[in-house]
Amino acid sequence: MQQLAMSWLVYRLTNSALLLGVVAFSSQIPIFLFASIAGVYADRWNRYRILVVTQTLAMIQALILAFLTLIGAIHVWHIIVLSIFLGVINAFDMPTRQSFIVELIEKAEDLGNAIALNSLMFNGARLVGPAVAGILIGFLGEGVCFLINGISFLGIVFALIAIKVPARKKLVRASRRIWQDLREGYSYAFGFAPIRYILLQLGLMSFMGMSYTVLMPIFAKDILHGGPHTLGFLMAASGIGALTGSIYLASRQTILGLGRFIAYASAIFGIGIIAFSLSKMLILSLSMMFITGFGMIVQMASSNTILQSIVEEDKRGRVMSIYATAFIGMAPLGNLFAGTLASWIGASNTLIVSGIVCIIGSLIFAVNLPQMRKEVRPIYIKIGIISEIE
Repeated sequence: MQQLAMSWLVYRLTNSALLLGVVAFSSQIPIFLFASIAGVYADRWNRYRILVVTQTLAMIQALILAFLTLIGAIHVWHIIVLSIFLGVINAFDMPTRQSFIVELIEKAEDLGNAIALNSLMFNGARLVGPAVAGILIGFLGEGVCFLINGISFLGIVFALIAIKVPARKKLVRASRRIWQDLREGYSYAFGFAPIRYILLQLGLMSFMGMSYTVLMPIFAKDILHGGPHTLGFLMAASGIGALTGSIYLASRQTILGLGRFIAYASAIFGIGIIAFSLSKMLILSLSMMFITGFGMIVQMASSNTILQSIVEEDKRGRVMSIYATAFIGMAPLGNLFAGTLASWIGASNTLIVSGIVCIIGSLIFAVNLPQMRKEVRPIYIKIGIISEIE
């Protein structure tokens, strides 16, 4: 709700595609800058306590945004500053949360289902939130969306407090310098081909493809000639597609074959945004948003599952911080690029270029898939995912 309301508020105040990109950039660039450092602390500190702190700070950010909007004092620079603040919070929250999932399950074979269920909950919110936000903006304004978001964090904090997690053995020496742990994490991640290819593909998708969400107000208002409710429906359609992809992944009984899913889903995602960019009819645009959301979540969740399955425990926080940098941290650069490009060649042509690059990336990933399978096989045998004879 807050994400959609913020996009609509910025476009209403400025009518600028470039500023849409700037605001999105400011909320996500801290992840690019600080997620790797946060990953070091996710391996050193208590992940549970980090999450309680980050969620409390996110609640404060939402309430400040609500207050300024409701009293009519909000300006674009306020939104940018608060977006940077939330970005710093998320830089620590995301790798910690992804690493924390493993502490909540007991069997390695359940990891794929757990990650898919996590995506299912996330995309359930993405489905309901935009639709509700579109209605609330039309009747009550953006400030109410920010207020509801702020209040909702109370439920999150109380839920975290209720979780009982066994003490985790410290695997990283806190006496070492941060840069040593950073270098070790990057050397491990990019020295192992399966992790390297997955992270590079995810980063490419994030940089070139995820900018469609930033440009969505332009399509809703100028191309489809709608209002905030149209924007809400488009984002909800993407959420339904993502929800469908999450349900499918959660129902699978094995993590085998997810490498193919990454390649296929990346191509589906690229085709979806190209077709969406060419659409002038709402029903077709909604259909393409469904396909785009499906491809996005299947690619992201499959990547997450494989990484969590093959990474060493003492490096999990750092690898997941690189994952967060690739998935979220690359997006601000892509958003800024897309906003600038859209101001030159138009939003539709920008998405066409993005979709073509995503499809090319999926083909390159598919070519390298046999090598990745060969290197991952010993790990899957070790953790019992497959047997020696398979």
